[in-house]
Amino acid sequence: MASVLVPLAQGCEELEAVTIIDLLRRAGIEVVSAGLDAQPVRASRGTVLIPDTTLDKVAARDFDMIVLPGGLPGADHLDRDPRVRALLIRTAAAGRYIAAICAAPKALASAGLLDNRKATSFPGVLDALSVPGLNYREDAVVQDGKIITSRGPGTAMDFALALIENLVGKAKRAQVEAGLQRPAH
Repeated sequence: MASVLVPLAQGCEELEAVTIIDLLRRAGIEVVSAGLDAQPVRASRGTVLIPDTTLDKVAARDFDMIVLPGGLPGADHLDRDPRVRALLIRTAAAGRYIAAICAAPKALASAGLLDNRKATSFPGVLDALSVPGLNYREDAVVQDGKIITSRGPGTAMDFALALIENLVGKAKRAQVEAGLQRPAH
């Protein structure tokens, strides 16, 4: 079974965090949400999320993918956390997936993982950084190898479905998407 770590920081975007966790679990993927500390997470709109565990308890484990929800100040907390940076670098070096949405791609940029890559983010987030060779795109979801980025709350479902497709295939993505009753584009 594919395994995914979703670090949850105070001030994360709840729509993104819950959409990612929910859709991946619908696909039969093991999702572990981990708080940066042992406290409940108060998301950016005041929703309180209870992580499965803490980051310290799972930091040594290898996951098939790490997904960072955005939102502010949540993405700033992820970006400044040395444990998150070390996990991102270790996971990418092992050839596994790294994904981030909204403001969270800044953590990938700070870790050097977006150098000479295609990526997207919430408008203005990556523009404000100096990322060598960044090929910034405005698509809903941008994939460059095993790095997957997305724009914001409105693209969270497309983002989560792309993650499913990468981890467990197109057929599982189609099955999950059919159950969501999304209108045809």
